[in-house]
Amino acid sequence: MSESTKTTEFKLDSLKWIVVAAIVGASVYCNSYYAAESLLYRVIGLLILACVAGWIAAQTSKGSAFVSLCMDARTEIRKVVWPTRTETTHTTMIVVIAVIIVAIILWGLDSSLSWLISLIIG
Repeated sequence: MSESTKTTEFKLDSLKWIVVAAIVGASVYCNSYYAAESLLYRVIGLLILACVAGWIAAQTSKGSAFVSLCMDARTEIRKVVWPTRTETTHTTMIVVIAVIIVAIILWGLDSSLSWLISLIIG
């Protein structure tokens, strides 16, 4: 792409974001204005406007970078090796036992310090 084309796209990006903001503002206003209408119709209208605003936002440089980030994140999530149910249960039990032990230690310290302070103060 030439430098003038990139500059023109960046100038149009601000216009696209203004259109997106206008669509979002209009959808909020229309949702409150048509509050007496059926919830189903309002939700359908909001979903349509959200899709249009999202599509316009995705056409900007920041929007396309965000879409690319989401696609890369989806690819990385597919690479994750998820723990089995047994591993999850064992890890959870270890955490619960550790929390109980730390709670007992803190309770003991609090009781000891309270007892010591009550001896000093009288």
